[in-house]
Amino acid sequence: MKKILFLCVGNSARSQMAEGLARNLWGDQVLVQSAGSNPSRVHPMTIQVLQELKMDISNQYSKSVHTIHPETVDIVITLCAEEVCPVFLGKAERLHWPLPDPGKGAQTEQEQLEGFRKIRDELLNRLKLWGMEQGLMKKI
Repeated sequence: MKKILFLCVGNSARSQMAEGLARNLWGDQVLVQSAGSNPSRVHPMTIQVLQELKMDISNQYSKSVHTIHPETVDIVITLCAEEVCPVFLGKAERLHWPLPDPGKGAQTEQEQLEGFRKIRDELLNRLKLWGMEQGLMKKI
């Protein structure tokens, strides 16, 4: 079983989306976790844009990278773009998918929601492609 950790700073948007999407795509084939270096809360728009895809992540919560045991991770995917990504100490394989934080910046609510949707869709595409490469899903 693959064990994946998605990391960003706040563990509120990108990594939470990735966690929810990965669980939905791969189910019990993969142990999926997310965390951040400065955890806060799951952003309400993160929950909203996944609900648009009929995925309920309302039970997910922000976690510190320091609470993740290294033995539960063999692949770390960092999602930071404009900020310094957290470091995970362990022997895990590392991938970096730089994506901007949709919760940052002075935007209207509608513009922010569109930003969350854009990141959701980008993550979904990357997870599907990576999942095919890893043999976790059939070709689309």
